[in-house]
Amino acid sequence: MKNISRILIANRGEIAVRILKTCKALGIEAVLAVSEADKKSLPAKMADRVICIGPSPPKDSYLKIEYLISAALGTHSDAIHPGYGFLSEDPMLAAACEENGLIFIGPSAETVQQMGNKLQARKIAKRCGINDILGSEKINDHKEAIMVAEKIGLPVMIKAAAGGGGRGMTIVKNIEELKAVFDILSTEVRSAFGDGTLFIERYFPNSRHIEVQILGDHFGNVIHLGERDCSIQRRYQKIIEESPCTVISPEFREEICNSAVTIAKEIKYDSCGTVEFILDQDANQFYFLEVNTRIQVEHPVTEQISGVDIIEEQIRSAALEPLRISQEEVTLTGHAIECRINAESSDGSFQPSPGRIQKWVPPRGPGIRVDTHCDDGYLIPPFYDSLIAKLITTGSDRLQAINRMQSALESFSVTGVDTTIPFLRVVLKHPDYVRSNINTRWLEGVFFKN
Repeated sequence: MKNISRILIANRGEIAVRILKTCKALGIEAVLAVSEADKKSLPAKMADRVICIGPSPPKDSYLKIEYLISAALGTHSDAIHPGYGFLSEDPMLAAACEENGLIFIGPSAETVQQMGNKLQARKIAKRCGINDILGSEKINDHKEAIMVAEKIGLPVMIKAAAGGGGRGMTIVKNIEELKAVFDILSTEVRSAFGDGTLFIERYFPNSRHIEVQILGDHFGNVIHLGERDCSIQRRYQKIIEESPCTVISPEFREEICNSAVTIAKEIKYDSCGTVEFILDQDANQFYFLEVNTRIQVEHPVTEQISGVDIIEEQIRSAALEPLRISQEEVTLTGHAIECRINAESSDGSFQPSPGRIQKWVPPRGPGIRVDTHCDDGYLIPPFYDSLIAKLITTGSDRLQAINRMQSALESFSVTGVDTTIPFLRVVLKHPDYVRSNINTRWLEGVFFKN
């Protein structure tokens, strides 16, 4: 591929495996940056070359920009692929790549920075004529927060401007609670994101989380690959995602997807990304939330119904190639569901369960895809996110996809560590889920009432 013949993969786990597979298909040499804990991992076995960038804790390895740049330059890599998480949405990594003559497989540092701040992103969406949630600008103290909340009307959501991944958000139902929460949350998000800026938005108790997959290139072309419904969440963390969303009309789908493309074109978006929206089910109205400037964990459901390798298109865009498909050529067929399998207890505590996998027997069969970095004997380290696999099923319609997922979860056998498979089996059989009678708070309301 022009401009890119060798990529440094600055990530681990299943997304590293996923990127490695596309690199192999494209004939691109893959160098894997690993911590001490991942030197014998499945991605390390698959890579053309492995370079250790530091000790096991992420702060000493995967989160060290200077180590990644040195590793890329030292291995004569042309580009860095950040995957998701870690530094994937850090404009400093994108800028460091530009400064050192490396290609960042993602949008420009300026775009990453713009979209990384939710307040800036909201202004851009508003400029495009896209509905944004009634809310505030930066809130300086709890007194100002109280004034804004009373004007908007309770309940409200307090958010971190620099937050992401479901972190830095709190629902507030009364003024006393707001006083108690504001200063604590500001301190927490400053520690987590380096920026304590908070703002307030109206909260919709009966909402769905809908996101649109976009692809852009350096020539001003932007298309969408439909939407995903990511409403099954626990503590704002997605657990089950599917595509398409079954509760919206074709006209509504066209409107929300076109809105995502409009925002992407406004910022001259030139990579894969996701524009996220909240759907107020009571009013049947959607509102802009944010833009994620990276590959998403849940991208496989879109790949399954579109037939598009999103990682490949992301790499091709970074190599300055034009999009190979027009909007008119996008065909979305069937229904796909993804369950995130975590190494966590299913007793309701969801405590991480690192340790050695004794037996790993994933399901197989028509319409079943498993993205994972695990196998028999794999030692799950305690330093990272607990995601160990993504189970994706595809059917001609939602019911077939659900039936296949139920069957696949029943036959998925893992011993040696606890996993969330038993919990997912229960969720997939719940009548509300089968009928798609859910919202973003459904899971917690039904399974975690206390």
